[in-house]
Amino acid sequence: MAHSRYKFIVDKFAADIRTGRLPPGTRLPTHRQLAIDEKMSLVTATRVYAELEAMGLVSGETGRGTFVREISLPPDLGIEHHVASDMVDLSFNYPSFPSQTELLRNSLRQLATSGDLEALLRYQPHGGRSHERAVIAQYLTTRGLKSISTDNILIVSGAQHGLATTVMAMLNPGDVVAVDTLTYPGFKALAKTYHLELVSIPASCEGTDLDALEKLCQRRSVRAFYTMPTLHNPLGWVMSLQNRLRLAKLAQQYNLLLIEDGTYAFLAQDAPPPLAELAPEFTIYVSGFSKSIATGLRVGFIAASVDRIPALERLIRVTTWNTPALITAITCEWITNGMITQLEEDKRHDAQARQLIVKNVFKEMQYISHPSSYFVWLPLDEGVRADQVAMALMKEQISVSTAEPFATSSYVPHAIRLAIGSIEQKSLQTVLEKVKNIVSLYSYL
Repeated sequence: MAHSRYKFIVDKFAADIRTGRLPPGTRLPTHRQLAIDEKMSLVTATRVYAELEAMGLVSGETGRGTFVREISLPPDLGIEHHVASDMVDLSFNYPSFPSQTELLRNSLRQLATSGDLEALLRYQPHGGRSHERAVIAQYLTTRGLKSISTDNILIVSGAQHGLATTVMAMLNPGDVVAVDTLTYPGFKALAKTYHLELVSIPASCEGTDLDALEKLCQRRSVRAFYTMPTLHNPLGWVMSLQNRLRLAKLAQQYNLLLIEDGTYAFLAQDAPPPLAELAPEFTIYVSGFSKSIATGLRVGFIAASVDRIPALERLIRVTTWNTPALITAITCEWITNGMITQLEEDKRHDAQARQLIVKNVFKEMQYISHPSSYFVWLPLDEGVRADQVAMALMKEQISVSTAEPFATSSYVPHAIRLAIGSIEQKSLQTVLEKVKNIVSLYSYL
């Protein structure tokens, strides 16, 4: 077929989708039927749909077909945070209490009268000052890292910077990294930027399929596994001790670097020890205080074996030089005086109260969550498309995430993730009722 003929078919589909002649959710002809209708080869028909998918106009779903996407949705929905001020934000979590503003004001007053103020105007050590690293190390003992010491700690500008530092220091472009089939979008974006090959491992609400991970390690040279064993985002599970011990053995057997993300770990009480405690020589633990304190407080930390610290520290130097001294000092003061412990306890109770509201609203629907988490995974009924539900909710001034930003395989489930920690608790039930009504409406269509 001539190039112009092939392009004509692509352009015709694109025009029909953009003008609404082919509305969102329309199932397009199969590849074979398109080839028959347009008198083209099957290879060319497949190429037509591939180009439309690359343009963001259609999505191919294994076993179901090719569907027109809801193109009115922002292309970065659930990845970038650009929610209009008049929207109810259920796409990102930034839990905060009104009392924290006064807490910050008091801390700034105290800092202004401290004798150490002049030191905050100078360059800091790349991994943080020794006494501040000691404070972080002591804090981590409350997270189950009993054997941690100051020498194992580096302070970074938030957990995302910690992940970037880890990837750039420990991995090379092209390395194979295993991830859960649904995982944190920020790591996906980082892997794409650094040209890592992500390989999806099946995971359910019970946790990662470690049999599948082991088979992958037998088949390929897997360099690392990115995991959230304590409060997985978005599914909310906590990996069992048995599976953690098995994962530690797999890391030793296959020389597998475990990148452990503990961002939401503070919400889960009585969780098994972190992987960094069970397999410290194979694990890099990354977390921060954006969820436990506030998203604007860009302080995080990396815990790693001593032999990995120099390479990680060099990456901090070339990316940020050091964490801003002022906010690091405030954060460490809040750890020392017990304020963070209190905030974390308060947020656990807040999350539990919100999950009770979720349970009451969605009692007749299937959903997945942890009783202390700030998010809910809502699978949609067969035939209900997540992009259409998200668009309908957007028209009601409610922003949610679909499964697409979290998916790491070619199969993207039709589901939405609700971040329930960013709106006032007293408004949550009303908003969730609207979500329930929209989802129910599409389920009955």
